[in-house]
Amino acid sequence: MTEKLLESIEIETGDKPAAAVIWMHGLGADGNDFVPIVQELDLSGAPAIRFVFPHAPMQPVSINNGYVMRAWYDVKSGDLEGRSRQADEKGVRASQALIEALIEREVARGIAPGNIVLAGFSQGGAVALQTGLRYSKKLAGVMALSTYLPLAETLPQEAAQANRGTPLFMAHGTQDSVIPFEMATRSRDVLVQHGYAVEWHEYPMAHSVALEEIRDIAQWLKKVLGAQ
Repeated sequence: MTEKLLESIEIETGDKPAAAVIWMHGLGADGNDFVPIVQELDLSGAPAIRFVFPHAPMQPVSINNGYVMRAWYDVKSGDLEGRSRQADEKGVRASQALIEALIEREVARGIAPGNIVLAGFSQGGAVALQTGLRYSKKLAGVMALSTYLPLAETLPQEAAQANRGTPLFMAHGTQDSVIPFEMATRSRDVLVQHGYAVEWHEYPMAHSVALEEIRDIAQWLKKVLGAQ
């Protein structure tokens, strides 16, 4: 791979993991953000899983006055209010390449693509959708939390046939003031219109993660990773 691998935190739920979950954090956070959730997930019966929590690159973010922080792509005023046509395409595609490199590393370590889940929260969820729907080999699933579909205009011509039937888990808070609930439901509807199997969950929460959501995530992970 020509891509430089992102630094990541790794947690394995057992010896010789047979599955992997690559989980991307939101804007301004880092890989540590979702580490505590692993202990809260009831993964009984699931194969041993390697959770990979990469740190996004450091870059200036327009919506935050150009401050340099961990970000998967730039965000400008209006991007999350429907005033802009699409996300920062160059940045989204650069992060897609970085995540594809992490998938390839897991494959090289002996985990088949069909046992790999891409997951992400907020901006990380957008990158999970961008990458998972375009990746050339079938994945186990894509989990998109409190997020939206970036570059929806190019999906019809860029979608990988291998992942047309891949399970998608989408969850959003009805009180989200960062990424509006309507933006998420529009993304869901676009995916459904393109024939994707979306498992949709909504919770009475803000831009965060709820306990009920964690239970639903665990159930879905066990389902797509073939829990016994």
